[in-house]
Amino acid sequence: MSTPSTYKVIISGGGTGGHIFPAIAIADGLRNGGVPVDILFVGAKGRMEMEKVPAAGYPIEGLNISGFQRSLNPQNISFPYKVIKSLVDARTIIKRFQPDIAIGVGGYASGPLLFAAALKGVPTLIQEQNSYPGVTNKILSKKAVKICVAYPDMEQFFPARKIVYTGNPVRSAIAAALPSKQESCEFFGLDPNKPVLLSFGGSLGALTLNDSMEMGVQKLSESGIQAIWQTGSYYFKGLSNRWEGKLPSGIIMKEFLKEMHYAYGAADVIISRAGALSISELCLVGKAVILVPSPNVAEDHQTKNAQALVQRDAAIMIRDSDARQDLIDAAIELVKQPEKAAQLGASIKELGRPDATKAIVEQILNILKK
Repeated sequence: MSTPSTYKVIISGGGTGGHIFPAIAIADGLRNGGVPVDILFVGAKGRMEMEKVPAAGYPIEGLNISGFQRSLNPQNISFPYKVIKSLVDARTIIKRFQPDIAIGVGGYASGPLLFAAALKGVPTLIQEQNSYPGVTNKILSKKAVKICVAYPDMEQFFPARKIVYTGNPVRSAIAAALPSKQESCEFFGLDPNKPVLLSFGGSLGALTLNDSMEMGVQKLSESGIQAIWQTGSYYFKGLSNRWEGKLPSGIIMKEFLKEMHYAYGAADVIISRAGALSISELCLVGKAVILVPSPNVAEDHQTKNAQALVQRDAAIMIRDSDARQDLIDAAIELVKQPEKAAQLGASIKELGRPDATKAIVEQILNILKK
């Protein structure tokens, strides 16, 4: 067992950056929280956490687990075996590591790990990033000590006495004050006196957003709008080959935006998917946003995330099926209505939780100290 002076913490989950980056932010917050901690991550073999977590300086172990495909898929045949095997492996990890708390951030691995932890009497905490939780977290919530949520009004899904409204942890460069439009435009070589549209679809990219941008590049240029177009790694090679030497002045194509704070600082209007991490960052950025929810996610949670903002007049939503036809026209129209854009930006900023990581760490430490 751990000594009273060093707490052992397991953080489990991943699959996408939307789960991994908040998990790493929580780990960093714990490490800097003034209490000695020994942190172990548990992820799913073959998923991006197995690379990103060690790069952030933390050890990780992998479970052989994947999601259940809702369509007819041969992979589903092995799903029951993977669940049983991952539960056995999770129990082995818990027995060996002897954690004082297990934290689930969503993703395939968090289900078996937190279930096994609860069976062993280890206190568990869930960090739910979406406005509509998945089936796994609804089940896990019955045994969880606390549930840290990113949206208000989550009592319909979880026991009210366990809920703490913390927001989602985001990258420290985004939580800090953004650079000015002048400085940000200079970073990209853009004119600070002209409007800027930012379009991004995650690290891999989003086909619908890329198609919409590709079809609307000329229209944007003719409207006097500059653009920062992040294609994602999956689509960059094909798009850059097609557009080599042909992009109008003021339209910048990037595979990945490492310096995201400059991209946010330059933008007047932002086009984005509606993943939990993106929305949490956009709430802190406080710019006008058009959300295009991905239809390819479990339980359509991106649409529910977007609708939670639309209901508060904090964003515009365009369905994926309508985006190729309507998205760029809507963006141009919004750029030309600076008062509406400012109102959207002010409304979304009210939902921002800049101290989310600190609030979650406080909940974890409270549980540990008990």
